[in-house]
Amino acid sequence: MVNVLFVCLGNVCRSPMAEVIFRKLVNEAGLSDQIKIDSAGTSDEEQGNQPQPGTIETLTKHHLPWQDLRARQITTKDFEWADYIITMDHQNLIDLKRMAPKGCADKVHLCLDIFADQKGTPIPDPWYTHKFEYTYDVLAKAMPAWLTYIKKHSLNQ
Repeated sequence: MVNVLFVCLGNVCRSPMAEVIFRKLVNEAGLSDQIKIDSAGTSDEEQGNQPQPGTIETLTKHHLPWQDLRARQITTKDFEWADYIITMDHQNLIDLKRMAPKGCADKVHLCLDIFADQKGTPIPDPWYTHKFEYTYDVLAKAMPAWLTYIKKHSLNQ
């Protein structure tokens, strides 16, 4: 079993988008019994809330389910559970590496580092930019690359 956790600041925009896009890809690949997916935020500010309205609108437009998503803050158990913790920007990368229990910091990856030509590139928070469709497009390109990487490096196929 491979466990993948997507993380952003509030868990109401980028990480829930990544979660549902990635879940769809995993299900379509017939790997839902081998890859488990979740999302969380580094902040507790949005805890219990549904995704932000712009996220809901974008996911609905792309026929992706959002109804069961609720924001939550990352926990120590998440660091232990996850094999991959994929985050969206530099501040969350810094925060996650600081929060990580001993031996878990290497699990944390910046999302667009999956592409050699985009290493170090953040995905801006649409909470502030209001560019939800742009965020979706970036994640829709990155998620297949992450699935390919995980299949190659973490699944026995």
